[in-house]
Amino acid sequence: MEEAIKNTSMPDDEDKKELSEFAGILVKQNKYSRLRKEIEIRRAEIKKGEVLSHEEMWQDILGNV
Repeated sequence: MEEAIKNTSMPDDEDKKELSEFAGILVKQNKYSRLRKEIEIRRAEIKKGEVLSHEEMWQDILGNV
């Protein structure tokens, strides 16, 4: 393992750019996977009829001010 590390060179600018783009893609995928999961949960709640009424939303909003 140590020999492999010794023989590895530092990435050049092009490699750094590609690594940065790859890292960005991973971050976005993680972000969007959380959003997709939340959407799935909300859809299940809606199917069950677990939704807030207009009045309940305003009570929640005004209660948090």
